[in-house]
Amino acid sequence: MLGLWGQRFPSVWVLLLLPFLQLLLPAVPASHSASYKPVIVVHGLFDSSYSFRHLLEYINETHPGTVVTVLDLFDGRESLRPLWEQVQGFREAVVPIMAKAPEGVHLICYSQGGLVCRALLSVMDDHNVDSFISLSSPQMGQYGDTDYLKWLFPTSMRSNLYRICYSPWGQEFSICNYWHDPHHDDLYLNASSFLALINGERDHPNATAWRKNFLRVGRLVLIGGPDDGVITPWQSSFFGFYDANETVLEMEEQLVYLRDSFGLKTLLARGAIVRCPMSGIVHTAWHSNRTLYETCIEPWLS
Repeated sequence: MLGLWGQRFPSVWVLLLLPFLQLLLPAVPASHSASYKPVIVVHGLFDSSYSFRHLLEYINETHPGTVVTVLDLFDGRESLRPLWEQVQGFREAVVPIMAKAPEGVHLICYSQGGLVCRALLSVMDDHNVDSFISLSSPQMGQYGDTDYLKWLFPTSMRSNLYRICYSPWGQEFSICNYWHDPHHDDLYLNASSFLALINGERDHPNATAWRKNFLRVGRLVLIGGPDDGVITPWQSSFFGFYDANETVLEMEEQLVYLRDSFGLKTLLARGAIVRCPMSGIVHTAWHSNRTLYETCIEPWLS
């Protein structure tokens, strides 16, 4: 009997002392991975998922455990496909990711991909995007001679490219879907099958629903800079653009803002637009610059 009590005695005391022993043990840091929302990355013109390897490293380092998906669709020359076709493809890819993230997701969308993402936010009535990070994207369109244009349309300059882009044939190329010639505004409004629609510059039956959908976003982060060298004008990354005299009008001077045609003015009024301009970064370096990441991207990935 005594021997049996002796065998049980230590275990009884262990149970009694357990709460006090736990107080003496070093605290174990709580895992933050559960609090980080998944990140979806959409590439730009002629890009692929490989281009974002540095960005992926930065996110994994600062937000360990974050589920990051760099969508591997419409790579290389396939990125020239019409943007509405790309929107449909990317939509099919993001729906299951969003469905597994009831707390929401973040979008990081680079260059042309920023327009794809803005269209996604417009057409998806059930998206749960917290931060939409637009990384050097021509949100108000493009009007500049670049190496991309010279390769695609070697005999055309920006002054006459409207003849191609504002034709049914031209609208089959993604870059023409956001070509915005300030000297031929009427042609742009009538011919643009993409940008004029998501901007709410041309009436269409889905305009009200698209605006409502876009305003579901928690935050719009706009990133760009004067040394980009591709986005023309560079202020297009912040919804600025040329007038007919090629003077840049800032976002607050644009008709799409003044009319609040797709929700920009409403977003700004509720403090949901973050502008992060940064000089010294060329177009192909936005997704690999560590300082840019720490300043303009990382703060919005909680």
